[in-house]
Order: sequence, then structure tokens, then C-alpha cells
Amino acid sequence: MRLREQITGGEWAVGTKLPGETALAKSLGVGRSTVREALRALAGAGLVQARQGAGVFVIATRPKEDWSTRLRQAAITDVYEVRMLVEVEAAQLAAQRRTDDDIAALHGALARRRDAVDAGHAEFVEADIALHEAVVAAAHNPVLNGLFTEFVPVLKQRLLDLVELLNLPSDNPNHGDEGHAALVNAVVRSDAEAAGRALRDELTQTLALLHSL
Repeated sequence: MRLREQITGGEWAVGTKLPGETALAKSLGVGRSTVREALRALAGAGLVQARQGAGVFVIATRPKEDWSTRLRQAAITDVYEVRMLVEVEAAQLAAQRRTDDDIAALHGALARRRDAVDAGHAEFVEADIALHEAVVAAAHNPVLNGLFTEFVPVLKQRLLDLVELLNLPSDNPNHGDEGHAALVNAVVRSDAEAAGRALRDELTQTLALLHSL
């Protein structure tokens, strides 16, 4: 809508009070319901804010970026640093909270990761991330699980790029298997310290590799 263009173009400066719905509808040549929907959308984008009894004010000239957008635009090294914080904690909680069903899921995910070595790059990345998802799920914390879910699309694409660039796991069929097995075994035997250490070591190695490219 033209109102958004006017705000992002600087026609309405930050702090400016917008005209009322009737005046906006008339100036834009649309109905009041259209203006009302547009204002809701602009508020959702972080451009305007309605103040009780005062009206609608411009609070920004650039729409705010949601979390998913920021992740897609972030450097993979930055993503990995945050991923490490999230997953190490999740691994430690998983070791304390895992159930018999979680143990079965972890063993199954590790086996699928091993089977995916010869299945192609995309399948290997899918299986690798699925194992990490199983670890996070075993922490039984919906917030951690939701946060990791936000990382997954970015991780899949960036890891696929890395695997293809380095031709992994073709150059090393057992790439990362020892570390992932150590992670699973630590969670299964409820060793939180070892689980956190195994995951931290794995992600630190990958992060160092990313920094070297």
C-alpha cells in the first residue's frame, strides 16, 4: 500500500502522528477498512504504533526483521556460535531427562546417520541434523526445541554447502561418527557433563573449519 511506501520513503518522519482513518482513506483513495488493515500490517512490521487516546504514530521507517530473516542473513559462524550455546545446554538436559523412547530415537538417528554416508550429500545433512533434533527433543524443553527448530532451515542449507564444498563425507566416510556416538552414549548413560563436552567438541571443530574457509 502507498502508506507503507510513504513511511519507508521518509514522507512520514519518525514521531509523526498519522492522520485519522477517514482522512487517510480519502487521501489514499481507499476505504476505511483497507486503511485499518494496512495500519495493522504496518504495526506488525514495527513501523507504526497506536497510542491509546492519542492516535497512530510512526516509530520507524524500516520494517523490523523477524528472527527467521535475521538467521538467513547471518554469517554461518555467528549462527554456529549461538547454536553451540543452545545445543550444549540441550544435550546436558537431555542426559538428565531422556526417556526410554528418547534412547530408542537417539540410537535410530545415529544408525540413520551412518546409513546416509553413501546416500548423497543432502541425505547425509538431513540425517545429521535429525540426530541433533533428537538430542534437543530429549531435553523436553519446548522453548529449546522451538528455538532449535528456527535454526534448522538455515543449518540444512549452510551445512549442505559445506559438505559439498569439502566433499564430505566422501573424503571421510566416518566423518563425525565418533563424536556423534560419544554424544549419544553420554545422553543414554545420563552423563550430562560428557554429553555437553561431546557436543561442544563437535561444534567447535566445525566452527574452526568454517573460520578457515
